[in-house]
Amino acid sequence: MIFDVILSALTPWDLMVVSFGLIAALVMGHFIENPPARRPSVTALMSFYRRAWMLTFVDRDPRIFDAQTLASLRQSTAFFGSTALISIGGLLAMMGSPDRLVELTHALTQTQEATSLKLQIKLAFAALFLVYAFLKFVWSSRLFGYCAVLMAAVPNNPNHPQAIPRAIMAGEINIRAALSFNRGLRAMYFALASLAWLAGAPVLLAAFLVTLWMLWNREFSSQASTLLKSGTSADS
Repeated sequence: MIFDVILSALTPWDLMVVSFGLIAALVMGHFIENPPARRPSVTALMSFYRRAWMLTFVDRDPRIFDAQTLASLRQSTAFFGSTALISIGGLLAMMGSPDRLVELTHALTQTQEATSLKLQIKLAFAALFLVYAFLKFVWSSRLFGYCAVLMAAVPNNPNHPQAIPRAIMAGEINIRAALSFNRGLRAMYFALASLAWLAGAPVLLAAFLVTLWMLWNREFSSQASTLLKSGTSADS
């Protein structure tokens, strides 16, 4: 019943662009996390450095630097998690009183086709990305906490038989935490792009394309990716 109401409020062009955005977000995320070996992403390159960090951590004395670094990573997840939660609350408040937003949409599109229901659907679409982002940030924070416990369990003696295995486990948990954090960030990017739907489906499509280009550029063609690649080449 609800699904039928939603479909009746949207045009085929709306449904096509929304489907494109969802599929593109999934495909881009998969490609970033599983890039070809000849062209690694920043996410894949950082996984290499996270493993190297944990192996270097075994011989470091004292280990205060490592604890501070991990604490800063957890603070980032908490900050973005709070931001996502506040944004969800703001969208829900706008969905509860969409009258002014209807007027704004009429001014942007120069049409009278926008209705309260259609605007609520558009805001809900952005809210879904934010909910996903919030859940990923929360899980990332927990994983960083698990990583901290594993790091604390690494013996101070580098020659201890459990030192390297536990450091490797901490590195893998650290990587999983970073993947969840990055998924949350990408979801927030697409949530911001989704707000362009208020100005119409063509603007939404343009926003999705810009977001995809930005993600691709940052992961595969940025100066950061070039520097990270040179570092892995030097170590290999």
